[in-house]
Amino acid sequence: MSAGQRANDIPLGCEFLEGILQNRANQIILDRFSAFGIKDWWLTAGCLAQTIWNIKANQAPGSEIADYDLFYFDPDTSWQAEDHVIAQGTELLADIPVSVEIRNQARVPIWYPEKFGVPYGTVTAASDGIDRFAYQTTAIGVRKDAGKDGIDAYRIYAPFGLAAVMEGRVIPNTVLPVKTVYETKVARWQTIWPDLIISPWPEECDLGQND
Repeated sequence: MSAGQRANDIPLGCEFLEGILQNRANQIILDRFSAFGIKDWWLTAGCLAQTIWNIKANQAPGSEIADYDLFYFDPDTSWQAEDHVIAQGTELLADIPVSVEIRNQARVPIWYPEKFGVPYGTVTAASDGIDRFAYQTTAIGVRKDAGKDGIDAYRIYAPFGLAAVMEGRVIPNTVLPVKTVYETKVARWQTIWPDLIISPWPEECDLGQND
């Protein structure tokens, strides 16, 4: 389980945290899930990066964000256990007018190969899912410590740092051969945030993938 870093301990951490908390949905999800009872969890991916891009583009912080991803880790990989957490989390956040996707990362290796055609590897923590995003830029997680407030209540997990997201540079993460996933998503992003700087998927990393 990764503990992440406090905002003051990571370059650009304070600016990033201040930005993502301007999105009221991020703030509410972090507040409520901190007291949910799960130790290993992160609010992650597009809802964080896209909040930053919206602010940089002078748009409303929550504009055009399709969903809010909550990753957690539970060694119980049964569908019933995950469904129970999803149901409870959905009820907890029912009054927020956004789509929240809650997923147990321990279950990803079960369904990922069939969906994407490549093995996913062993998962031992919620942060493993962040490490394997197709994009270094959005491989970021934030969580809040229960019962605490202020900047030190938050933890940031950013294995590739925060510079790319703050600068609007989208960089591929080639740990899995998912070129099509990367290109499809960044094409959508470019239509919404046209000022993004997109790095292409390296051609030498295409082996083993059906395009």
